[in-house]
Amino acid sequence: MITTAVVSDRIVGFAGGDVLDVLIIGGGIVGSGAARDAAMRGLSVGLIEQHDFASGTSSRSSRLLHGGLRYLAQGRVGLVREASLEKRIVQDIAPHLAEPLPFVFPTYRGTQWKRWKLSIGVKLYDLLCSGRNFGKSQTLSAQEVSAMLKGINADGLTGAVRYYDGFTNDARLVMDTLRSAKAHSAQLRNYTRYEDASFNGKLWECQLHDALNNQNVTVRARTVINAAGPWADRMKHSRTKLRLTKGVHLVIDRARLPMPDAVVMAQGSRILFAIPWGDRMILGTTDTDYNGPIGTPTCDEEDVRYVLEVANSVFPDAGLIGEDVIASWSGLRPLIANGQEAGTPSDTSRSHSIKMTEPGWIDVAGGKLTTYRLMAEQTVDKIVAHIGKDVSACQTAEQPLLDQTQLCGSGIIPPKVTRDQVEHYCKNEWAIHLDDVMLRRSSWAYYHKDAATIAQDVVGWMAEIRRWNQQRVEDELGRYRSALTYPGAGIPTVVRPAREAVKRDLSSQAAGL
Repeated sequence: MITTAVVSDRIVGFAGGDVLDVLIIGGGIVGSGAARDAAMRGLSVGLIEQHDFASGTSSRSSRLLHGGLRYLAQGRVGLVREASLEKRIVQDIAPHLAEPLPFVFPTYRGTQWKRWKLSIGVKLYDLLCSGRNFGKSQTLSAQEVSAMLKGINADGLTGAVRYYDGFTNDARLVMDTLRSAKAHSAQLRNYTRYEDASFNGKLWECQLHDALNNQNVTVRARTVINAAGPWADRMKHSRTKLRLTKGVHLVIDRARLPMPDAVVMAQGSRILFAIPWGDRMILGTTDTDYNGPIGTPTCDEEDVRYVLEVANSVFPDAGLIGEDVIASWSGLRPLIANGQEAGTPSDTSRSHSIKMTEPGWIDVAGGKLTTYRLMAEQTVDKIVAHIGKDVSACQTAEQPLLDQTQLCGSGIIPPKVTRDQVEHYCKNEWAIHLDDVMLRRSSWAYYHKDAATIAQDVVGWMAEIRRWNQQRVEDELGRYRSALTYPGAGIPTVVRPAREAVKRDLSSQAAGL
């Protein structure tokens, strides 16, 4: 078990015990967006996350900024329009985390995905982005598709459409949004759990537990935002009802499926993607109802088999097998329950809900990564209206998250593995554990074939920076090993001793931070 100790540079509770204008529960993309928006308007903001920032759904998505072509086919034009505009806003405020990505959607005889229908759909898709999509859509012949996508299944191929969406790094988007929020005086705490809250007629008194200091804290706030993602309907005072679905993603070497563009792989009404990511290819995602532990959704053999079977049906020459999987991640979608249990997960709306269910308590649920900024803006609008405070207007669609001098390796492709990068994560981005760095700050665990060796280097550097003893190093490696969702991906099998600089006996000191 990893021990913790009082963190000398960490304020227990919030500065001066002042009343916050808003306390945000949840350090995912919606919570971080709300923190940034509220802080930029001049509100006093506190944000807590029970685990690490972005440790839930917000680091386990398909990493797409998209309107959702499938949602257009379902008639959800408003949702598509909303997301189509927001994906361009994300590129405006965070160009390092929003790259144009062309998609090729092959069409086949005897399926529901007809080329003529999709040709109309992608033109409408472009229009819904007010003519500002990342690129112009087009219709391709079967011959053009076969020339573009080497090895594609040509049996019954009728052609394809090619359209544009955006590619991002979900966890980095959270971290950079939080860094922006902090720059505007938001107070942020990971590994701090919400326990309970009571309303005294004027203020919310919230009971929190700071796991790093092992201390209970009471914080008073005028308003509370429940942005806890998959946990949102389990919060005391929450009135949200969720339908959780699991999405699994696999990472393979791009040389095994060397496609120039992302490819839409249709399986009946379901859509999976093959997404180029530097030297890698991301395959996914599944969409199945989930009733297991919220914090530890796994990628099991059946998930791997399904995704690879779909990929092999579209690219039969690839012959992908389980040994091709370098890494994987598995996340939960917190969809709003619509009471239609017979409907498939893919039929459930991705729209969001923002409701003040008690004076000053706001439940935020549903939505998607692409629309996080809009969800945050609408939520903070409710906060401002409730407390009646004279604040500035929302600026999050115009002001960049960071300027170019502040990026510090943040991007879609992981940065180089260096001690300086690890030190930046520890000192400036709230990295507490080895998995905080390997999985969320850097994506090194997902990208590199030698992630096991990298983890050994990183834990040594963190031991120097955080002054860990040998037992803490071994505990951190064990924790990291448990965090990986697919056995064999980036797992160190041998625990190397900590570096000479930290081999000395630190048993008289805290083994924490």
